[in-house]
Amino acid sequence: MVAWSSPYSSQPVYEVRVDFNVRVPMRDGITLSADLHRPAHAGRYPAILLRTPYQKTARECFELGAYFASRGYVVVWMDVRGRGDSDGTFVPYRNDGVDGYDAVEWCARQDWCDGNVGTMGSSYLARIQWLTAVLRPPHLKAMIVSVTPSDPFVEAPTGTESPMHLCWRHLVSGRVVQNVEVVNWAKVYEHLPLLTMDEALGRPLPDWREALQHPTLDEYWWPICYQNRYHEVDVPVLHISGWYDDQQVGTPKNFMGMVRSGRSAATRAAQKLLMGPWPHQINQTTRLGAVDFGREAVIDLLGYELRWFDFWLKGIDTGIMNEPPVRIFVMGANCWRDEWEWPLARTVWTRLYLHSGGRANSRFGDGWLCPEPPAEEPPDCYEYDPANPVPFITEPTSHQIGGPDDYAAIERRDDVLVYTSPPLEEEMEVTGPVTVVLYASSSALDTDFTAKLLDVWPNGYAQRLCDGIVRARFREGMDRQVLLKPGKIYRFEIDLWNTSQVFRRGHRIRLEISSSAFPKYDRNLNTGGDLARETRMVVASQTVYHDRLHPSCLILPVIPAE
Repeated sequence: MVAWSSPYSSQPVYEVRVDFNVRVPMRDGITLSADLHRPAHAGRYPAILLRTPYQKTARECFELGAYFASRGYVVVWMDVRGRGDSDGTFVPYRNDGVDGYDAVEWCARQDWCDGNVGTMGSSYLARIQWLTAVLRPPHLKAMIVSVTPSDPFVEAPTGTESPMHLCWRHLVSGRVVQNVEVVNWAKVYEHLPLLTMDEALGRPLPDWREALQHPTLDEYWWPICYQNRYHEVDVPVLHISGWYDDQQVGTPKNFMGMVRSGRSAATRAAQKLLMGPWPHQINQTTRLGAVDFGREAVIDLLGYELRWFDFWLKGIDTGIMNEPPVRIFVMGANCWRDEWEWPLARTVWTRLYLHSGGRANSRFGDGWLCPEPPAEEPPDCYEYDPANPVPFITEPTSHQIGGPDDYAAIERRDDVLVYTSPPLEEEMEVTGPVTVVLYASSSALDTDFTAKLLDVWPNGYAQRLCDGIVRARFREGMDRQVLLKPGKIYRFEIDLWNTSQVFRRGHRIRLEISSSAFPKYDRNLNTGGDLARETRMVVASQTVYHDRLHPSCLILPVIPAE
């Protein structure tokens, strides 16, 4: 059991004042707008910088500002370039590294700052901290990054942005937050070609179109990449996400990257990872859909973050760096646990092999999982029709993509292969990254293969844990496109990201294999044509092999029982 309380505490001691619309000059002459939340008592304090495209006037901005300012910080909420009250033109991520550097150093020069600057924020606000950190502003002393987006094509290795990303681009178009609830997103997502999906939305979005014309990881993307630059980052980082964060993959990846490759030994030792049972909006509810994670699921996160900043920005020994660097919530058991590394050193990498008599189609088929490798078995076949893709269960907007949803109804489809273990006789904990090795062929020049890990309850509820996709043309890497030879068998690896789940006694482990998860990912039209401009659809005949020469399997990070 993890105790969230600490002998160290910092109670509010300062009255708070807010200075609105303070103009902050950038090196090119543009000024950005900042609201300063600071102690009313004159003095020099550490600064906490947050830079947002969502407008600094939101209620939660004032709440967070009051929390830290009342505890002896100056909280600088800043509209990024071209958004809210800031000057300039908003181009997502393109100016945020340099602007972030200038904003950090501006804070350090002010007479209310003691020269120690930290940054924090979630999602967009987290990724732009990394783009700043790789430039190494001298006064940046610590970061808190939550639900951090990854580099291009890490979350969606498809050569395209998710159709649902258009919702986000609409949200941040113009200078103020747009209403995304009034759009018929289901109709928009079905529009082809992808390049003109903004026409179906009714708002021209040049950045959407430009991005779609760069389907490989080329020089267009390099200026907004940071996950190849951990060796340039020299700052302590608190990494926070949730197992159901739809951008979750970036947080453990960044933690591991910094532990292995941070610029200095001291920085490599100054990384912490916190993973909760949360969606993209972290630490707000104990319940997601039908799944209740218990009263411990919501924590005193602000208090934990305060301990981090008090240690690194004020030099107070809060005890936080004496604790193990990894803190995770184990779902199923519904408890917190401290660990010393990620992935866990005691992990037993366990292969569950795909088996069937050639009819694994739907949950009513004959597919099963077990530790024994296959011998001679017939393959499983299905038809993937992009005009009738397999649905990914989600709300229509991009605020949260998916959760611990029940896929039992979708598993009735014949274009979903289902492989299920027998009911477990003992509990099994799966904590860490999950991978599928799939041997498959297609009649198409290009196609997709998807995989999903589920926990099947005794009552039949098929709880999604994690999932992933491989686009065949990018099987050799996102820097090149190599089409398939129809009918040839290929080995694909599918990254299902990470989870931490105790499969209870009587539960079953299930793997789904298919070729679409719409609208989380765009539909592969199976033609091998231009991803942005293609409108013609081809039905693909897919074959999944599981025999002695082609041992398709699910690789689970099993944690031995203590």
